[in-house]
Amino acid sequence: MPAHSRFPWLRLASAGIAWFVAAAVLLHVLRRGLDAVHSQMSLYLIGAWGPLLQSAYAGLSLSMIGLSIALYHSMPPAARSIAPILMCVLAGTCLTITAYARMDMPGVDATLEGLIHGVTAQGAFLFATTGLVLQSLRFRHDPRWRRHARWLLPWAIACFAAVWVLALWRELPRGLAQKAVIAMIVGWLAASTYVLHKLRRG
Repeated sequence: MPAHSRFPWLRLASAGIAWFVAAAVLLHVLRRGLDAVHSQMSLYLIGAWGPLLQSAYAGLSLSMIGLSIALYHSMPPAARSIAPILMCVLAGTCLTITAYARMDMPGVDATLEGLIHGVTAQGAFLFATTGLVLQSLRFRHDPRWRRHARWLLPWAIACFAAVWVLALWRELPRGLAQKAVIAMIVGWLAASTYVLHKLRRG
């Protein structure tokens, strides 16, 4: 049996997504001093309970990579593409760096670490949503996934568009808008994981 088929990629994806959602919700309970509407997720990485969100980011990074590999090996050769895996690896790497590179606080001088945080955060959004679109396009080449592509592809495109809205529409409440985009992306990952579980059981 090939090594890739023995490794629980799908379980890794499920666990990472579940841990991220649980940690993100718990943090909003524990950090009531932060304004949930205006505070970006990066602020939750600093101070009390910051390591909790750092571990959740790392878990989400692994889940994206695990899901992309599980999807690749679950599809027929004609439907496979390495591009979604590459995008998820880049997104996961950027997200993990974002978690451990401290953002610059408002009113202080810019630092290299803050620049790295900002660049990798944008990279994580762009690489992740590009990976979602590319993977959704591959679903159309697999008879088992074709009907699911009818709603997963528009969802992925909406995630990609939302990232650009977030970047260009500066008047939006930064915290709420960013969290909405993250929820859209994590929702797509969770939905695809659920469908893959169903297809494997079937």
